Amino acid sequence: MIGILIAILSGAMMSVQGVFNTGVTKQTSIWTAATFVQFTALLVSLAAWFMAGKQAPFPSLFKIDGKYMLLGGVIGIAITYTVIKSVAMLGPAQSAMVIVTSQLIAAYLIELFGLFGTDKVEFSWRKLIALALVIGGIILFQWSGKKAG
Repeated sequence: MIGILIAILSGAMMSVQGVFNTGVTKQTSIWTAATFVQFTALLVSLAAWFMAGKQAPFPSLFKIDGKYMLLGGVIGIAITYTVIKSVAMLGPAQSAMVIVTSQLIAAYLIELFGLFGTDKVEFSWRKLIALALVIGGIILFQWSGKKAG
């Protein structure tokens, strides 16, 4: 139950962050906004790391199996950029729906094929149908937003 509440909080914060970042971008530029977002994230992360007693020193990063996993920061900047662009082009609601659907599809494929060290799961028609329903929901949401006449 706690995991579900944390996931709900995470999703809500992602939507708010996307709107905030898009607002900053409108008044500056996308790279100014992205740099500020990543820089403030660095400062908060460093403060949290120090407050937590530096649980793992930085050199431990170089002992990680699967060095590709260290690309999280690079992916993070790509996420920041694409969220800002999608919110600006689609609006917060439609952008969030497409982003979450993409996350669901990618996460299911990662589990299905056991990618990146995850446990492999068996194919499920129910999950595929659920994904199709989500995609149908996006189409319905988009269609219902069209103005008459």
